[in-house]
Amino acid sequence: MTLNDTLDRRLLHQETAVGAGAQLLLLALLGSAMGLGLAGWLTGLAFALVTWAVLTRALSRSWLRSFGAANRVTLARATLVGGVTALVADSFESPRPVTVLVALTAVALILDAVDGKVARRTGTSSALGARFDMEVDAFLILVLSIYVSMSLGPWVLLIGTMRYAFVAAARVLPWLNGALPPSTARKTVAALQGIVLLVVGAGILPQWPALTAVGMALGLLLWSFGRDIRYLWRVRNVPESEVFASPRHTAADAVRHSSAA
Repeated sequence: MTLNDTLDRRLLHQETAVGAGAQLLLLALLGSAMGLGLAGWLTGLAFALVTWAVLTRALSRSWLRSFGAANRVTLARATLVGGVTALVADSFESPRPVTVLVALTAVALILDAVDGKVARRTGTSSALGARFDMEVDAFLILVLSIYVSMSLGPWVLLIGTMRYAFVAAARVLPWLNGALPPSTARKTVAALQGIVLLVVGAGILPQWPALTAVGMALGLLLWSFGRDIRYLWRVRNVPESEVFASPRHTAADAVRHSSAA
């Protein structure tokens, strides 16, 4: 490894350390402003530690020489998601006003449309960046589904856990890892999940409209996954090069709203 490579690695690790520091700062601000409880602190700290460890390990295995502006945006989103996670965990101990949680979630969802554009404009798209973006999206949906399930029932968790169930199934059924063509419908359904969960979590809808909205979002997500699974089954024995000549996508993309992949 050359001196330049060593310096590049150090800079990459510094980026992840800055992200962890930003997460701790956000937790401190939430603690001072809202009196974050023990569950919120422990969950937020665990999120920061796991994010730092996983991202550092992924960067060490990648060929990236620079973290890149797009990944910095995604890292900022991950920090916001960490704050949302801490607030949701804290809400199990004592209900609190949802204003801050809604604000953090809204900014995270807005930035989801930014990192992909930044990656394309700067020519810094990468497999690691797309995976990082997808994991942040998926975890935010999971956390929001947990929060909404406290008022609407555990069935809402199906929205947040569907992607993880699909990943688990793909370990047993490798054909589920096959390539999928790009789909505007898939991206639209993915975006809708976060928006609906945010609106319902904000408590601005009466009970029945909230149930209807989340039920429709879940139905669309089931349709999206079902359509992709049927496609992957049909082409399971066809070489990928003969299916289509476009960038690789997977059915797990159904939970993300970024076009960076």
